[in-house]
Amino acid sequence: MAAIVCAAILLLIMTVMLIEAWPALSSRHLTAFIFDKIWYPLEGQFGMLSMLVASLMVMVIAVLLATPIGIICAIFIVYIAPARIQKIYRFAIALLAGMPSVVLGLWGLTVLVPLVNHWSPPGMSVMLAGIVLSVMILPTVTLTSVAAFKSLSGALQQAASALGIRQHVQILKVFMPAASGAIMSGVLLAMARALGETMVVLMVAGNVVQFPTGLFEPVRTLTANIALEMAYATDLHRATLFVSGLLLTSLVLAMMSLASKIKSHNNG
Repeated sequence: MAAIVCAAILLLIMTVMLIEAWPALSSRHLTAFIFDKIWYPLEGQFGMLSMLVASLMVMVIAVLLATPIGIICAIFIVYIAPARIQKIYRFAIALLAGMPSVVLGLWGLTVLVPLVNHWSPPGMSVMLAGIVLSVMILPTVTLTSVAAFKSLSGALQQAASALGIRQHVQILKVFMPAASGAIMSGVLLAMARALGETMVVLMVAGNVVQFPTGLFEPVRTLTANIALEMAYATDLHRATLFVSGLLLTSLVLAMMSLASKIKSHNNG
């Protein structure tokens, strides 16, 4: 019954989104929303390309920063840290995972934005949003990588040790390749979370609807646009915001499906 209820809720959400977005989808083709750069609702221009590219850029920066650091943290926890330090470190990572995104956004707004503003005004930018977002998704990468390393067979480590292979070579040449599928699944989950984040990018990205041509330009992401404009949007404008929600959901669904396939292939 619990499984049926969960599936029904998901189906209900998707149905409502499709119904709400239908006036916009029936008035023009989906490609018109995706490939048009200009977002000016008062003139009936609803191009999402600028915000879509900004969302993807922020996500990519966050993942590129969080992935190597998260994997290194996982290696430290599993293979290097003493038992007592390991517990403390895992607790710190779990605490960071539970930290509200608005707190991270506030930290970025009050600490990082003034620093960046000194040499690249206005401070709020694609890069800064990616940096703060990388801190938010770091625990996801770390904890999934820890689970991936711990799931490896003990015989694998025993065989590597019996051959006299040094620890750092074991980690790089044996354990990392063996756990790569599960680690990649965790990275894709972190990507999905980064793509769907709202509060952090709303506070530090700048909220300017423009096509990003540099890393230190203010931008607006699709999630931030929905949060900012849904309160007063009407008619076609409102329907278009639901279209952007469907687009985000489709991207997240594609990442989750890819993560599931990688995990299944790895288990196989």
